[in-house]
Amino acid sequence: MLLKSAAAAFGPAEVIEADLNLPLYDGDLEEATGIPAPVQTLADQVARADAIVISSPEYNKGIPGVLKNALDWVSRVKAPGFKDKPTVVVSAAAGRTGGETAQFMVLSCLTQLQARLLPGPAVLIAGAMNEFDDQGILTNEHYVETLTTRMQALRAEVS
Repeated sequence: MLLKSAAAAFGPAEVIEADLNLPLYDGDLEEATGIPAPVQTLADQVARADAIVISSPEYNKGIPGVLKNALDWVSRVKAPGFKDKPTVVVSAAAGRTGGETAQFMVLSCLTQLQARLLPGPAVLIAGAMNEFDDQGILTNEHYVETLTTRMQALRAEVS
């Protein structure tokens, strides 16, 4: 739902939501069979994108394994991937910190991948189950304003 709100705040654009249903990263598998097709698709999407928005929940004070797995796989592909790609990370979680720890972990991973991380106020949606309406739209004015600020900055990077 947060990605849907981020796309709306960004404005008109082609939006592709990544499919992170990938095999677990395994160096032996990579050596034996190469990069799996779904991983290559994801890596190609990242390489072609003008900008990236990553939204993450937080599980047990950390990054979801599915997201970490996707970042690990994309790092193995020969394409430039995240290098110098304007990127914003946002998070929404049930807890009171809004996914802060997971967001810091994602930012740390993206630093290694040399993404161009845009600075700005953190978008940390706490108690996320209470912050979206029945259509999945973010309703809290403070969160909407912060998200809009981040998305306008991202748009400025690619305009």
